[in-house]
Amino acid sequence: MARSVLITGGNRGIGLAIARELSAAGDAVAVTYRSGEPPEGLFGVRCDVTSAEEVDAAFEKVEAEQGPVEVLVANAGITRDTLLPMMKEETFTEVIDTNLTGAYRVAKRAVKGMLRMRRGRIVLISSVVALSGSAGQTNYAAAKAGMIGFARSLARELGSRGITVNVVAPGFVETDMTASLDAAHVERIRSNIPLGRMATPGEIARVVKFLVSDDAAYITGAVIPVDGGLGMGH
Repeated sequence: MARSVLITGGNRGIGLAIARELSAAGDAVAVTYRSGEPPEGLFGVRCDVTSAEEVDAAFEKVEAEQGPVEVLVANAGITRDTLLPMMKEETFTEVIDTNLTGAYRVAKRAVKGMLRMRRGRIVLISSVVALSGSAGQTNYAAAKAGMIGFARSLARELGSRGITVNVVAPGFVETDMTASLDAAHVERIRSNIPLGRMATPGEIARVVKFLVSDDAAYITGAVIPVDGGLGMGH
């Protein structure tokens, strides 16, 4: 039976790859997007995860279209990179509000239905920098690290209700975000990756697909690195 799936930030990059992967597996997939157009063939809902009202409205539309959300992937995120001495406070809080508090907003809303169903899968998309750190990304790394503590606490809260909560921590992935980096910077990054290359969005998507499958029913509170070995030791 098709499950109702919601992926935030699902109109491009990793989020879109996850949406395509789960849709191909037979799930009913909805994606949120903040700007642009919804992806072809997927149910799209415009939503800014920094607004609790928009999150609630998005869930209502998804529930009306395909039923209560049984699988949530919190993927929506932004970067506002700059070194701390030059970082304005709103630059810090904007990233926290979107990446971390946004995940709280969508998880809180999704859990209501999951508790009634006594089943569910929640996956938060974090990052290798959550544990390794990254110069110029104190805001982003703090948000992505916060997702891990949030997910593990939530996993303890929800485990007895048949709901799993896990984290995927991608390394550097071939997306629009990394395409904007200059070639020398990309080469420095690649030289530190044991596998010697960036990931494709599909490689992240297939790990998420596993975590929301029946095969991962006994995995919760886990942080799964998909980073080519970049974050080893963390």
